[in-house]
Amino acid sequence: MKILAFSDLHRDLEQAARLTEMSTDADVVVGAGDFASIHEGLVETINALSGITTPTVLVPGNNERLETLEEAASGWSAATVLHGDSTEIEGQNFFGLGAGIPTTPWSWSYDLDEEAAAAALKGLAPHDFLVLHSPPKNHCDSAGDLHLGSTSIRDAVKTVQPKIAVCGHIHESWGQRSKIGKTEIANLGPSGTYFEV
Repeated sequence: MKILAFSDLHRDLEQAARLTEMSTDADVVVGAGDFASIHEGLVETINALSGITTPTVLVPGNNERLETLEEAASGWSAATVLHGDSTEIEGQNFFGLGAGIPTTPWSWSYDLDEEAAAAALKGLAPHDFLVLHSPPKNHCDSAGDLHLGSTSIRDAVKTVQPKIAVCGHIHESWGQRSKIGKTEIANLGPSGTYFEV
């Protein structure tokens, strides 16, 4: 299965058009959050992506809420929004968890604390393709000297060992790869990355 994955579009409609073109080479498309910018432009960005007819998995970033993403994507028949749950596509299970984790310093941000994230990850299984917005702590999460990732995500990946975990959120770490045990971690960014599973 060939998967096209990206994160953090932040209202870039030209890149959304490029991703729509790239999607024709994929079996599944994954959007790992932050389609909007501070809750603005979500509908326009999702509309720009909605030409993708390949089965698509979306998770909310911290720049849009779960409810608004579900509403914006409601007319996009190929898209499934996940947040603490999973879906199966052509025999492959995708588990999704969005939001900023841990809680960010911004009052406008859509966040989960570590306890809520740990509870939401209880359904994760070893065969899953894990779609996150936030990275695991100390993996693809560096912004300068700071590591801004989630301890609950790191612990769940370490314990369960899903096939792969893709994320975004920390722009300074776009394109970085890491491993937790056998699980590859990839911080995506908006350019679009193909994975084979």
